[in-house]
Formats: sequence, C-alpha cells, structure tokens
Amino acid sequence: MDYYEVLGITKQASADEIKKAFHKLAHKYHPDKGGDEKKFKEINEAYQVLSNAEKRQQYDQFGRTFDQNGGGAGDFNWAWQNQGASGFDPEDLGDIFENFFQFGGGGRRASKKDIKKGKDIQIDIEIALEETLQPIHKKISLKKEITCTRCVGKGAEPGTKVNECFSCRGSGQVQEVKRTILGSYTTFTTCPECKGEGNRPEKVCNVCHGEGRLKGHEDIEFTIPAGIDNNQAIEIDGRGDAGKKNGKAGNLYVRIFVKKHPVFLRKGDDLYLSREINYSDAILGGNMEMPTLENTPIIVKIPAGTESGKILRISEKGIPHYGSYGRGSIYVELIIKTPKKVSKRQKELLDQLRQEGL
Repeated sequence: MDYYEVLGITKQASADEIKKAFHKLAHKYHPDKGGDEKKFKEINEAYQVLSNAEKRQQYDQFGRTFDQNGGGAGDFNWAWQNQGASGFDPEDLGDIFENFFQFGGGGRRASKKDIKKGKDIQIDIEIALEETLQPIHKKISLKKEITCTRCVGKGAEPGTKVNECFSCRGSGQVQEVKRTILGSYTTFTTCPECKGEGNRPEKVCNVCHGEGRLKGHEDIEFTIPAGIDNNQAIEIDGRGDAGKKNGKAGNLYVRIFVKKHPVFLRKGDDLYLSREINYSDAILGGNMEMPTLENTPIIVKIPAGTESGKILRISEKGIPHYGSYGRGSIYVELIIKTPKKVSKRQKELLDQLRQEGL
C-alpha cells in the first residue's frame, strides 16, 4: 500500500494538501455515512504518517517497514472500538493528529515563568582599537520596560490583595477535552481568566493597568573588558525588559564593534603592519622607530642582511588576552624600499658597489 496513492496525492504534496485530501476522503468513506470501513482505516493510517514531518521522512526513505512506534492501524483499531456514540465530524481528525504528533501525545504545559519573563535586549556599541587595551566603564540610558513603582511590580493597587485564579487554581493552565471518532484527548491551554499568570488582583494598578511594568528609561552601568574583539557580546543578567508582574527580567546583550585602525591590522590578539626600510639598513642593519597603540614609539633593531618580506615579532605589545593575563604581539613586515630616482653621487656609489659585486 502506497500512502500517497491512498490519499490521491503526489510525493511533492504540501502539508495543507495532505490535510485537505484526508478530509475529503474521510467524508466519502466514513462508515457512519455508508462508506467502506477498511478503506477508511487505510486513509487514516496514511494520514497519520504523511501529516507528521518526521514520520513522512522515514516513510519516504524506508517505506512502510519503518518503525512507527506503535502508530498506524493498531492505534486506529483501539480508537475505533472505543469511540462510543457515532456522529462525530471527521474534520476533528486533523486537529487531533496535529496535536498528538506535535506535542508527543499530550501537549506541553506553558510555564508561568515563560509567560511572565521579560524580553532580552541587544544594543550595539562602537569603540576604537586603542580602547581594547584597558577595561572601559560605560553608562547608558536605556529605553525599556521597567518595574512599576506604584505597585512595585505586583500589578495591583497598593493595599489590595492578589488572589489565586479561581479558574485554573493558580496553575495558569486549563485543560480542554475534545472527543473525536478516535476517542477523547486532552490539551492544555492558557487560562483565559488570568492570561496564564495564575493569579488575579482585586483591583489592578491604575498606572501600569495590571502589567506590573511600563515603558521608561533606566541608567545602566557596565564594564567592557580589556581585549574584547569585534562582534563580541557582553551579557548583563537581568537588565533587559522587566518581567510581567515581578516575573524574571530579560538579559541585556551589548555587542561590541571595534573600528578599523589606520595603521594596525588586528588578527586575534596580535597586530600586523608593514614598514619600509632603506637598502643600506637591510644590508648593514640598523634601528627604526615603531608605533604602538599606546602612542609611545619603541625602537626596533633591524638585523644585518634583512631580506624584503622578513617579519619581526615584538612580544607583549599587542591586544590583552580577553579574560586572561598577558598580551599578544606586534608583527612587522619589513619591505626594502627601492628608490625610483637617485642623485648623481648615489649613482656613483652604486656603480662602485656593483663593481665590488654588490
């Protein structure tokens, strides 16, 4: 039996097309309407598999031999024998299967903590490369959800009580039982009375209207650690949006962008740059002045016999290691400068050097 042929669809059919095909055939072959019971069971079995993305993928790969974990005709036979009174609308079949497969057979209860939790916030801050050498103290004014000062986050007028929700008994969830030809099944939905919070104030706060929070500004101070890299984020716990009715606040994420430097190229904690040297210094050796991020030049020795492209390493002058001790290095590529024009005297000296084999 090919499930696609049973439903009269192609292997490229969308989830919506599968559902429509099932509903059409279920109406046609429903036993209570004089249809073929065996055919109806086949339709049901095909729909159970093809309406679930994971089972459909396994079926496409292995055919009907794949393990359906107790699904298929066996589940249908049990439900058919225990359906009770007739007269159910086959349209309900799509909903029950969707809920069963999506939630693993029983639904997932939404947590009150999830409902009340504030949202996370992300902001971007740009700094100069030089600012990565030391920790940076920042103070910002952030527009966000803040705790209501009148009700102190409770959502109730001061002096009034906050009572447990009578409908859900404080759970924030209510059960909904549905009956179909496959039997009864239970789903959990957010309590419509308390909106999933589990309690209701006798009188809501007239400032925040029962939210326990409202739009405002908060001054936040934090430190950007030394050595932070471009596109790296700092997590500041609990400084995002305030939670609803004293729920847990979200987090603040500060993403750092480090501006490009006109001289240095950063790679990790190391800095790279190129410097031109005279031909005579490359041959005889010498000293040269080298810039640093601290704006304090240092003197670097050029070894005698240096070839163009040679790289010198200056340790502990790069970027501080993030969250650790020490610093990276500066790597200097030495490029021998070839003059395009020379004086008469220089030309004479170069001719003499050429005669000497240089």
